[in-house]
Amino acid sequence: MGKRSRQIEAVTEVVPALDPTTRAAVEEAIALHARRPGPLLPILHEVQDALGYVPEGAVAPIAAALNVSRADVHGVVSFYHHFRKRPPGRHVLQVCAAEACQAMGARALQAHAERVLGMRHGTTADGAITLEPVYCLGNCALSPAVMLDGALHGRVDPERLDRLIDACRGDAEATA
Repeated sequence: MGKRSRQIEAVTEVVPALDPTTRAAVEEAIALHARRPGPLLPILHEVQDALGYVPEGAVAPIAAALNVSRADVHGVVSFYHHFRKRPPGRHVLQVCAAEACQAMGARALQAHAERVLGMRHGTTADGAITLEPVYCLGNCALSPAVMLDGALHGRVDPERLDRLIDACRGDAEATA
């Protein structure tokens, strides 16, 4: 093997394979949006809506379909905090961190959620809840706001947050 072959081999990365269900979801998203102007964001949203995250293995087929580099697709996925790179927990709890919510106690609410869940952000060890900060939920008049599994909740205090988290944990125990 020549010097150039070793160099190429050293920088060649293995693209993770997608299971058939995941591949089908990615291909469907591409088919729905590839011919639209500016299709990358709609495709990524479609993939995340279907799978809950954008798997690393989806980057290459999306890039190939759009005739852009994998770096371009990866750059968009990593730039926008909305896109997850790992599967979320069974429930997703987003705590608003915008100014209006901060003024009404969102930082204390976030700290309370972190204490109750035993983590700063991410997914609990049992996979029940993913905690994510989000910049604005658009519910400023009813701050502080949280979104749980796509449902918006306003004027949330620690006691109400505890009830929401307990309901999620109850769901997890019922399905276990």
